[in-house]
Order: sequence, then structure tokens, then C-alpha cells
Amino acid sequence: MKAIEVMGNVDKQGQLSLDVPLTVDQHTRVRVIVLLSENADEENNQQEDKEISESAIESFRHGWDDTITVNILPVSQLWEGMDVE
Repeated sequence: MKAIEVMGNVDKQGQLSLDVPLTVDQHTRVRVIVLLSENADEENNQQEDKEISESAIESFRHGWDDTITVNILPVSQLWEGMDVE
């Protein structure tokens, strides 16, 4: 059995809606285990962690794109023109 972790919401009717679609190879039945946060603070912390993660991923992608397109500077030029003490 393979595990995939995704976030989602449960609506007023008890229906589960995932934040992103599952990427599975075939149409199949699944076993779902729902983990509920016990308080709102935990849920807010998880949302903040997700936003930080997404920001870090986007930053990495931008840096990777710059590297692939050779839009880079030598280390010796990184501090030129900056007032650093």
C-alpha cells in the first residue's frame, strides 16, 4: 500500500475536498484516514508552514530557472555596489 499526504477541507455536509488533485496511475478505490487538528492554533500554524514552504519552493524554482538560463553572477560580483560594513 502506498501513502499520499494532501491537505483538504470538510464542508458542512461532511464532504471532503482536497486542495490538489491526486496523481494516481489508474481509477481505483482508496482508503482515507482523516486527521483533524484539535485546535485552531494548530491549523493556523499548519497554514503558515504551508505558505512558507510554497514560498521556499517558488524561490528555489526561480533560482533554478536563472541557473538553467545562465542568468547568474560570479560570487566576486555579488557584493559590488553594496554598502556593507
